[in-house]
Amino acid sequence: MAAETGESFAAVAFREDGVWQVGLLPERLVEDLDGLIGALRQQPGDIGSIGLVNVADEFFVALRVGGEEVRVLLSDVTAAVAWDLARQVLDRLELGMPGESDLDEVWPAGDLSIFDDLGLDELEVASVLADLDAYADEMLAAIAGRLGFGEAFERALDAAVR
Repeated sequence: MAAETGESFAAVAFREDGVWQVGLLPERLVEDLDGLIGALRQQPGDIGSIGLVNVADEFFVALRVGGEEVRVLLSDVTAAVAWDLARQVLDRLELGMPGESDLDEVWPAGDLSIFDDLGLDELEVASVLADLDAYADEMLAAIAGRLGFGEAFERALDAAVR
């Protein structure tokens, strides 16, 4: 079962010859972790490719794919109760579903150091995730900005809205 994906998107970012390129992936990939990984593997980037997925402004998934290496960060484990993509991430990370008593908490799962080599360390990622008043798309915009492709990210999203 998938929940409504009205405000959802999947963006891909990669750096080629030192210049960031950002585009949107087909919306169907918002619910397909394996499809996302496959799409990211097709990008030519110098440092692999980055996937930023917003699901209904409720949570996000960040991916980093380079060769066979796949790194994943889920912004909120409790999203797995209602959303297919979050469940798929937990399965990939070999983590169980959150229990009934865990649903009052919001906590991430996966690789908080996913962007360390790009200048966005684990503490900065944690500070973005700690802003419980921010929507998932705002968190992703903050991450994109700190990684150096915020303007390209915003342009890609704006172009899709038109």
